[in-house]
Amino acid sequence: MPAATYLPENAREVLIAVNPHAGIGDRRAIADELGHYLQDAGLEVAIATSIDELADRAKAAHSAGTLRAVVAAGGDGTVSLIANRTPPGTPLAILPLGTENLLAKHLETTADPQQLCRLIAAGCCVPLDAGQAGDRIFTLMAGCGFDAEVVRRLHRNRTGNIHHLSYAKPILDSIRNYQYPELRVRYELSESCESGSMAEIAARWVFVVNLPRYAGGLSFAPQASGTDGLLDVCTFKEGSLWSGLVYLSGVMLGQHESMQDFARVRTRWLSIESAEPAPYQLDGDPGGDLPVEIRALAGRLTLLVTPQWAERHGFEIAEP
Repeated sequence: MPAATYLPENAREVLIAVNPHAGIGDRRAIADELGHYLQDAGLEVAIATSIDELADRAKAAHSAGTLRAVVAAGGDGTVSLIANRTPPGTPLAILPLGTENLLAKHLETTADPQQLCRLIAAGCCVPLDAGQAGDRIFTLMAGCGFDAEVVRRLHRNRTGNIHHLSYAKPILDSIRNYQYPELRVRYELSESCESGSMAEIAARWVFVVNLPRYAGGLSFAPQASGTDGLLDVCTFKEGSLWSGLVYLSGVMLGQHESMQDFARVRTRWLSIESAEPAPYQLDGDPGGDLPVEIRALAGRLTLLVTPQWAERHGFEIAEP
């Protein structure tokens, strides 16, 4: 298990990235409040609403050793966007202002500006794995199948902030029109003694899990770890609305792993293909259309957490 470490005292610069389209409420006012607390704690603060500006400033401060944190003020999509545009080793903190905020829930981070200020000031960081689909990093999961079709429809017609009711029409439209194409998963056998040994699975639903969080409180791979350098690939065989409802009930009850239609493997690399057009999604945002290659990136993310969270999750705590 890697160790949790503390940021150096001379790392005093905090960049707050505000996504004006994430979740609901007055995001800028909450970000400003966080900024005031951070300044009172003796830190230098700048707020950015442009991802290009944020990326340039984060890269410069990280290279100079003065960057204490980039704060993602938004949802899971905001965190993923920032992870994709900042260098490896960039300390990330989350001000959860999105719809689901799954990564923040996993890290037990709240939207309380005072609590987040204390977390950033303390500077305790842990390395966590990420996934990479094509040239894009994701933090939580990738999905291929019905859920990706819902995400595609939602974002195609998006006009403003997303809330839970925003999913109603895309779900109904997907129920009426989605055809459940066969998805072919080819993956590297991580347990094999032979380098490059491969296997295949045919399925209609595929979930590639980095961390054990999914929308609605569901968990397809509760045992997934963010520190093992592997992705948990969960598949369901049959494609129909009725099958989907059966699978959903199994996941909700925590009994899906005993289903004959379910398979789970752990791997460092996989590819997903389909003879018919099929989308995939990354952390709840559209990823594109298959085929796609996905790999695990061990320790790619650096997250600010409380020392208590780090200890509960098995990290050794280095001295400040």
